[in-house]
Amino acid sequence: MKQPHPEETVFGPGCVIGQDVRIGDGCIIGAGVVIEDGTVIGDRVRIDPFAHLGKEILKSRNSAVTKADELPPLTVGDGVLIGTGAVLYRGALIGEEVLIADFATVREDVSVGKGSIVGRGAAVENATKIGRFCKIETNAYITAYSYIGDFCFIGPCAVTSNDNYVGRTDKRFRCFKGVTMEEGARIGAGAVILPGVTLGRDALVGAGSVVLRDVPPQTVVVGNPARAIRQVPAEQLLEEQGWQDKR
Repeated sequence: MKQPHPEETVFGPGCVIGQDVRIGDGCIIGAGVVIEDGTVIGDRVRIDPFAHLGKEILKSRNSAVTKADELPPLTVGDGVLIGTGAVLYRGALIGEEVLIADFATVREDVSVGKGSIVGRGAAVENATKIGRFCKIETNAYITAYSYIGDFCFIGPCAVTSNDNYVGRTDKRFRCFKGVTMEEGARIGAGAVILPGVTLGRDALVGAGSVVLRDVPPQTVVVGNPARAIRQVPAEQLLEEQGWQDKR
């Protein structure tokens, strides 16, 4: 088979490309990919089969946090990899060299910083900011109105939440608050983080823990409810790892 020129963008069979879409050089667009109106895609982007880019939001009458405001187009930076069946909504901003793995979902008004990974089947809800060089593992759930700083890690099947009223009473509409992870914070597999909790810089939540309150910087918490057991080892801190040099 003839190899495409490095600057040539190639399309698989059955792609659907909307109006006013901009696609950069050297992209590979797989079979059955749908790219909605106005989407902007940078150079050297790979989109695997049956991904859906620029999807319009679904607004249910019962939705508490989805806003049907007019949204800017989806923007995808240079060198991004988008897996099979991934769904990226209109209004999201994907930075350079990000990986959105198979069947992941990134909602509207979400930004993902350079070099971050959103793992297979992970869901990132609306109005969330993810920093640079973060790693969100398989099937993690990032609730709406969350903030994740640079160099954070979220283990597989971890769950965050934003509603202390669990869908009851009108008061909840004034009190939604997602999770805040400061730079270098880490969450182990299967942990649950309750609404409004802040994980301090370099904090570590053990696998399976249920976190009810803020975690101080550089502190390890485990259990249900999670309790502090020790400080994060010095060799694991961002400064010792030299990760900040990646900026």
